[in-house]
Amino acid sequence: MSPDERGQALQDRLAESMPPMRALCSGDTPELFRSLMSRVGDKWTLLVIGVLGSDRQRFTEIADMIPGISRRMLTVTLRALERDGLVTRTVYAEVPPRVEYEVTDLGHSLQSVAFVVGDWVGDHQHVIADNRRRFDAEVAPAPDGA
Repeated sequence: MSPDERGQALQDRLAESMPPMRALCSGDTPELFRSLMSRVGDKWTLLVIGVLGSDRQRFTEIADMIPGISRRMLTVTLRALERDGLVTRTVYAEVPPRVEYEVTDLGHSLQSVAFVVGDWVGDHQHVIADNRRRFDAEVAPAPDGA
């Protein structure tokens, strides 16, 4: 398939998806729809779902795989994912207590989205970084006296 054909296929797919997206945004439960879109689009959800993979992970293992996430934010994110049924939390009665997190079947369906988004970012990150540099250079304030 040529780049032009791929572009047209993408445009066709986007045109098909617009009416359903509009309906979801304003349908019976627009608040729920928006809250779930917000959950999926937040800073940490897709990273946490992605690094959990198919294995059970301890809290510290997850934290070690995601540089920059605070313990508090990881806790908040895991609790939200647990609440939505995307992750299960198992506490073992040991000293010290052991807690493990695992992706549910529903969470695995979101993992496939996370992997696609991750691949897209990996494929385009350098182009986007160049675009950001170019944009920032164009809108940067002129030095004093210029």
